[in-house]
Amino acid sequence: MTSTSDMPDALIFGVYPGGITGDDTGGLATGPADDPERILDALRSLQSGERPFLVRGYLGFTDPDDPRTHVRTPERVERYAGEGRALDLVAQFQSRSGDVAGFTAFVRDLVRRHGHRAMTLQVTEEPNVEGNPTLDGYYPNIRRAVVEGVLAAKDEARRQGFDHLKIGFNTTPLFGPAAGFVASLVEEGGQAFADALDYVGLDFFPDVFMPVSPDRLHDTVTGLLALHRAERLTPAGIDPAVPLYITENGWPTGPGRTAEQQAWVVETIIRAVDGCRAAVNIGGYVHFALRDADSSVPGLFHRFGLMTDDYAPKPAFAAYRKLIAELGR
Repeated sequence: MTSTSDMPDALIFGVYPGGITGDDTGGLATGPADDPERILDALRSLQSGERPFLVRGYLGFTDPDDPRTHVRTPERVERYAGEGRALDLVAQFQSRSGDVAGFTAFVRDLVRRHGHRAMTLQVTEEPNVEGNPTLDGYYPNIRRAVVEGVLAAKDEARRQGFDHLKIGFNTTPLFGPAAGFVASLVEEGGQAFADALDYVGLDFFPDVFMPVSPDRLHDTVTGLLALHRAERLTPAGIDPAVPLYITENGWPTGPGRTAEQQAWVVETIIRAVDGCRAAVNIGGYVHFALRDADSSVPGLFHRFGLMTDDYAPKPAFAAYRKLIAELGR
């Protein structure tokens, strides 16, 4: 588990570089295929030299007889590691049968195959969110999958000597009936689970699914992060020394949402995150996403990118690059 002496003195930044985005109906927003060379060029540009940088990739575990295509986005994410870039892997639990044993074997295999080039391994994606099959909270035995997946990942990392590999899980903001979700995980996994955590992730999208007025955006971000730490994590038994990582954040362009607004939102949110970094113990920020899924589609989930689907930078790309150079490790 992270100690207070391990608290970072600056954020580590990253990005999800793929072209596939989940939507709120259980489907996927897709478009032109990824272009690995353009992705690499964009990652190098954002990275500002060889400073540490996270490249996020999603790998899904499904039952052997599941007809769905296994999620691997971006394809062969390992090709983007190197030159200071490390993988930020997400092991998704998408088993309709609730096969926790199969999932833990899958997680161990990810550690063995990618642990040397990964910095973080997130066990499950948004396990608190029910009702959407693109997210892991839809599937049976999800709490047990989080607990046993974290324990398996930590054990395998130790076996392989990957002391650098940070193991965690994430949620969305926790309100209403979901407020006790983290506490339920700690109750199920006990102290062994809490001690295995190197970070906890948070996916949050202010002013995307619920509007926030521009004059309130900064304070909304800092207030939500402070509440999440003080009222969701610490009372659940998560040591305050365990860093919180922003594992997904973005703001899409489209009808009524200009590219200039996107750049302003990106800067406002990241400066708010950095401003409360020490108080909340925030270790990292990963932007969702590098490029649009499909810039020709006006839907909310198709245009989260810092770039269009043909890798033309939007103003937010330059804004993010500037913030990484200014605020990053």
